[in-house]
Amino acid sequence: MKILNHLLYTDDGKQVSYRPTPNKAGKYTPSYLVMHYTAATKASGSIAWFLNPTAKASAHLVIDRDGTITQFAPFNIITWHAGVSQWNGLNGLNSYSIGIELVNGGKLAKQGGKWVCPVDKTTVSDDDVIIAKHKNETAENGWQEYSEKQLSVAIDVATLLVKTYQLKDVIGHEDIAPFRKTDPGPAFPMTSFKAKAMGRKDATLDLYKTSTQVNIRKGAGTQFETITDMLPANTKVTVFKREGTWSFVEVLDTVHGLNDIEGWVSSKYLVK
Repeated sequence: MKILNHLLYTDDGKQVSYRPTPNKAGKYTPSYLVMHYTAATKASGSIAWFLNPTAKASAHLVIDRDGTITQFAPFNIITWHAGVSQWNGLNGLNSYSIGIELVNGGKLAKQGGKWVCPVDKTTVSDDDVIIAKHKNETAENGWQEYSEKQLSVAIDVATLLVKTYQLKDVIGHEDIAPFRKTDPGPAFPMTSFKAKAMGRKDATLDLYKTSTQVNIRKGAGTQFETITDMLPANTKVTVFKREGTWSFVEVLDTVHGLNDIEGWVSSKYLVK
């Protein structure tokens, strides 16, 4: 990918879909990248909302679950994605940050034994749900997972933005408005995402613990045999990669008298 005149182009030289939003302000020099989720499971609703003058909301990009990118304003133009917010002594992060929205239902509601997005009422498959506690909350909840393609594209874009605009950091909406917002939420691998985007050596590392007893297997699926007895709850692990709803981890604790255990566990049983 590349950026020309503050607009995003793909590797084949084509500009990504550009839908100019009326919800914007003047020129600025960004210092941060703020990550969001749309709180809806489909891109169409967010795109229509950002094009609606009465919404008074927008972002620079929306990245769909299949990796499709829509841009709403040049990166040197202020969009309205942060709202009332503070970070490192700055107030109103719209004037200091680029905003990326990832299509994701966020915190889900349990209805009739199924997980449902409260905004668009879409049912989310159990395979796409992680049970986790948000860092600013006390109770566990269901959250829609991000797709691998979506995260891969988002990392590429974030890395390019950091390099092009010499951004100081990658942060979440939940960091700059902790009493109002929960996005991008616990399903978003912020530690590894930030490290990769900022070019840090620990880019592959993301620390979790098991939320309950969980099997660790030789492959990404229940058809693979287990490596040892179940990992106890609260076992510390490092996630190196993900495949569907499974994570390849290194166990950081001594478990059943064994050190250096590596294998696959179901991602829904990993929490921050």
